[in-house]
Amino acid sequence: MFAQVAQTAAEQLADVWKFRPHVEVWVLVVGLVAAYVYMVRVIGPHAVTNGPVVTRKQTVAFTAAILVFWSASDWPIHDIAENYLYSAHMVQHYMMSYLLAPLFLLSIPEWMARTLLGNGRVFKAARFVCRPVTAGVIFNAWVMVTHIPGVVNASVENGPLHYTLHLVLVVTSIVGFMPVCGPIPEWQLKPAPKMIYLFLESVIPTVPAAWLTFAEGTVYKRYNVPVRVWGMSAQTDQQIAGAIMKLGGSMYLWVIIGVVFFRHFIRGQAKEMRLRRDTDERVTGYVTDEPSLTYDEVVKAFRDTPAPPEPSLPTKEA
Repeated sequence: MFAQVAQTAAEQLADVWKFRPHVEVWVLVVGLVAAYVYMVRVIGPHAVTNGPVVTRKQTVAFTAAILVFWSASDWPIHDIAENYLYSAHMVQHYMMSYLLAPLFLLSIPEWMARTLLGNGRVFKAARFVCRPVTAGVIFNAWVMVTHIPGVVNASVENGPLHYTLHLVLVVTSIVGFMPVCGPIPEWQLKPAPKMIYLFLESVIPTVPAAWLTFAEGTVYKRYNVPVRVWGMSAQTDQQIAGAIMKLGGSMYLWVIIGVVFFRHFIRGQAKEMRLRRDTDERVTGYVTDEPSLTYDEVVKAFRDTPAPPEPSLPTKEA
């Protein structure tokens, strides 16, 4: 009897890692790549008169965004997240919210964004939605919705609903990051407001994260399954998911805040020093940042300089 139970458990655990193709993900990936290439090769040359259609950084960002989307939506992360571990589900959300969204925005040139949005109602609606307050509310509201137990349990049991929730998550994340790194310059915040915006974005998700970490019992009954991947209990799985949401998301945003702060500070200091040097040059007529003479250099200069000849004294006439 014990041998039968052990064999059944082993077969079920092996089924966790069984390869399951997701053709719909492959089709979507191919479609996204084809659309990007079409925009760059066909529309780009007519939209851009001076400079490159896309930069190397934008191409790298798009490639990275596609890889993140593919790995988060395909086997094995998607299958484990949908059937076994809520912590894997949280990894999916982290990849789509904090990695995919900003990479996608960084890969879009300004001309492409303006071409897609146009100049009419779509552009006005997008501008309203991407305002910092509106964007922050939309992003965090959807984060809250995706952690409601009824929504999570229903999405795990319904594949199309699960993909729909992820699609909305990606869209709201793109909206949330638009004031930070969007392709339209006038929609971006200045450095100081940007740091405040990111800080607030890092604080709000800690509410559901703390609830998951300290909740008693299993919050999401769908993940309380007999097969435990890596021997992880449902309670431990739930706590790890909360830690990923709290620490992973917050630390990621804090790193961006640090980068924005130091880049702005260093550039500001360098610009101020250049302006001060140019002003001194115009006033004094010489460069003020030339190295000053040291005492040793002055002594050496005196030593190397030959002494002047002594003047001859007039002789008395006899």
